[in-house]
Amino acid sequence: MLSKSKLSAIPVPAIDASRLLSGVLALMFGAFIVFGVGFAHSSTIHNAAHDGRHALSFPCH
Repeated sequence: MLSKSKLSAIPVPAIDASRLLSGVLALMFGAFIVFGVGFAHSSTIHNAAHDGRHALSFPCH
């Protein structure tokens, strides 16, 4: 069993707020691209993302 002095020497990674915000924004942007473009009525937008959606197994028609 580790003694208390050895436990305090183990580094614990801190949550960096900017990295967390970047990750959340990236997930939101990705969800918008998949779902927003996937259900868009414009054929130009639909065709621009067509192959990417099928590569992710996202049905679009």
